[in-house]
Amino acid sequence: MCELRHPILRLRQLLDGGWSLRRVQRALRTGELRRLRVGVFVPPAACAEAVAIAHHGGAMACVTAARHRGLWVLGDEASPHVWMRPGGRSYDADCACTEHWDAPGVGESRREPSLPRVLRQILLCRGVETFFVAFESARRQRMLDGDDMRWLAQNLNSAAREAMSLSRDDADSGLESLLRWRLRGLDLTVRTQVRIAGVGVVDALIGDRIIVEVDGRENHDSESLRHKDLVRDANAAMWGYTTLRFDYAMVLHD
Repeated sequence: MCELRHPILRLRQLLDGGWSLRRVQRALRTGELRRLRVGVFVPPAACAEAVAIAHHGGAMACVTAARHRGLWVLGDEASPHVWMRPGGRSYDADCACTEHWDAPGVGESRREPSLPRVLRQILLCRGVETFFVAFESARRQRMLDGDDMRWLAQNLNSAAREAMSLSRDDADSGLESLLRWRLRGLDLTVRTQVRIAGVGVVDALIGDRIIVEVDGRENHDSESLRHKDLVRDANAAMWGYTTLRFDYAMVLHD
């Protein structure tokens, strides 16, 4: 995924941002911009998903938009998700894009879906579990204000509203969110980010004695980090705790 939050640019956006037509032409000659369709451009750093969506004729939607905005999204999605407003048209019928046809509401931008709309698209497309993980990620990063929360409460189903009530704004990772979500119906006392003497902060503590650690893809692979994990687990055992440790693949796929 590219690091650009808004990699698809339209001529009107550039002109509204102070660009002149002459500057646009110069940017095309120098390679600062690349034209994909009439009036639609991307910078050189744009990822393949952004290019496919721009060719298709819409804006980033659903899980694709969420990832570009920095949210933790459950699973890997190869197919770009495209927001197609009513009255729009597809310019690339042979691509693998997933289309989302929903109209912007009053006061919403027609250029890209708002973050609450992106979360609603995730709910309808991928289900409440994926919605919950992305929603907690948005809350953790303080990306939702009071108006956004009210819009979501009014435009989501009862399952998503239940997920909102369970959510927290301090989830350390999507894996932690997923852990709490999947344990929610087992009548267990689950606390997250708990500091234990002699061990440190653990991902989750079930009851009084069971520690659960969930290790992300980028973490805990090196020999030194593995050694630290073993030392933590040994210290926890010395204090009477049992540690259950799961990696990214085990949580998501097993």
